Amino acid sequence: MTSSGTKKVRYGIIGFGLFAERAIAGAIQESPNSELVAIQKRSLALAREKAASLSVPYAFSTPEELAACPEVDAVFIVSANSAHCPETLAAARAGKHVLVEKPIAMNAAEASRMVDECRDRNVKLMVGQVVRFSPLVRHIRELVTSGSLGRIISARADYSFNARFSKRQWLYNRSLAGGGSVFDIGIHCLDTLSFVLGDRVTNVRSMLSPMPTETSTERSAVLQLAYSRGTMANITCSFEAPTRYINIEVIGTDGLAAAKDFTLSATPLSLSVVHRTETLETKQQTIDFNIPNLYADEVTAFSDCILNDTASPVPGEEALHHQLVLDAAMKGGGLISQS
Repeated sequence: MTSSGTKKVRYGIIGFGLFAERAIAGAIQESPNSELVAIQKRSLALAREKAASLSVPYAFSTPEELAACPEVDAVFIVSANSAHCPETLAAARAGKHVLVEKPIAMNAAEASRMVDECRDRNVKLMVGQVVRFSPLVRHIRELVTSGSLGRIISARADYSFNARFSKRQWLYNRSLAGGGSVFDIGIHCLDTLSFVLGDRVTNVRSMLSPMPTETSTERSAVLQLAYSRGTMANITCSFEAPTRYINIEVIGTDGLAAAKDFTLSATPLSLSVVHRTETLETKQQTIDFNIPNLYADEVTAFSDCILNDTASPVPGEEALHHQLVLDAAMKGGGLISQS
């Protein structure tokens, strides 16, 4: 931790690519209790070039070297999914706190190892489910928790976009990504639904297109979820849409809440809330939100839990449960362990 002025957690970014450059580096630098001090790329020359452009003092070519740096307190892992587990284990063994991008891992076995290693090494583990920090999403959660919407009957979340020209072509490689649209954007829908419902999935059924093989991932999927308190939910996710389509909806016996583009950061968004009345008429309300930089809020929350030794804002145990759902979905579905 820095000793002068406000205490700050010193971060190193592992897997410094386009996403880290566009979103994560700036988020750490914007956070009031965080500081970016190191980056890692496979090319040391490129790592040094990027570090210099960001006024970052340390650059490394391997995750292990960054994790061993005594000037680093925590790492933000932004690598391909296949690297999440080994890089988390390396960081934890070096005594570094870990913020790892979603999905937590390639499968539940890896996720379990990550949770256990971080617990045994007494380091914090957080998964980058940035949508949880949206004030719009948190308001939906409050509507559900307060009972304002009544008993929640059903919910849905959709996330589709045109990924044909994406530079992240590794998303189609099963050995690097684990899954396609389900792992990349379906996990946002799954985590957000579970967060606003405050509940866990007990059963999942899925349809994937095309069916994943040992080498390639699905591009589109539909997931049907059953939650422990009886809510039915549906997720659609796709890399093949002509344009971006993002939507969330929660329907209860007394009202419903719906919003478009619920995953977006640093933009104005609106939430539509409808309540029943004693007649056939309904009471409708539109609530406007100015969504902040969610990535900066995410980093700030993780730094706060490190500095104050509090619980992780997005615990590895919750991500492990969601990984069980993803694993089952890749096989067509199944019951989800609640242990």
